[in-house]
Amino acid sequence: MVIAWNLQAAIVFLFWPGAYAPGFELTGIPGQAAMRGIGLLFVMWNIPYIIACWHPRQNILSLKETLIMQLIGLLGETAILIALPPQHAVLRTSILRFANYDGVGLAAILLAFWIVTRKEE
Repeated sequence: MVIAWNLQAAIVFLFWPGAYAPGFELTGIPGQAAMRGIGLLFVMWNIPYIIACWHPRQNILSLKETLIMQLIGLLGETAILIALPPQHAVLRTSILRFANYDGVGLAAILLAFWIVTRKEE
């Protein structure tokens, strides 16, 4: 689920950056370039997720990395949101969307980690 969300975000940011740049208060060619950069980062960030998904028990380190990455994302987005002045409602909404996604993703990865590391009885 988290891999699919990441790749979906990567695809739309890479191929339709103009549709998403205004949500980050970005415009024109610089805004499109910034969105494509974020899309590229989503592809890069997805590597540990894919490795962990391939064989979670064998690749437990990658699963741990995904947990840490999700937690950093959630904490970082929360910090950014808190620091934003209220008059940036559109930007706040976009960042809140990412924070919500990372919160749900963190819960999903925690569940996967629990399933993989629990002792068989």
